[in-house]
Amino acid sequence: MTGRKKIIILLIAVSLMVVPFGSSAIAKNLQYPINNCGELMAADFVVVRPLQFVSLVTGTVFFVVSSPFSAIGGNVDEAYQKMMVEPARVTFLRPLGVF
Repeated sequence: MTGRKKIIILLIAVSLMVVPFGSSAIAKNLQYPINNCGELMAADFVVVRPLQFVSLVTGTVFFVVSSPFSAIGGNVDEAYQKMMVEPARVTFLRPLGVF
C-alpha cells in the first residue's frame, strides 16, 4: 500500500470517529420549531436518522473501549452521557424533520 493510500484511509477513519460526536453536540443546543414540512421529514428519515444511528453505534463502541480509561479518570458517567445517551436521545426522541 502506498503512502498516499495510507493517508487517505487515516483521514477517512479519523473523520468517521469525529463526525458523530459533533452532531450530538450541535443537536444538544437546538430548539425545535413548531412547523416543519414533508420534505424535511423525508430527508430526516432517509438520510439523517441512519447517520445518527451510526453515530450511536460508534459512540457505544468507543464508550466500551474507553471505559477502563474513564474508570481510571473517574468520569464514566460523563463518558456514558456524551457517547451513548445524547446520541440515543437525538436519534430516537427528536421530532421527525427537525434538525
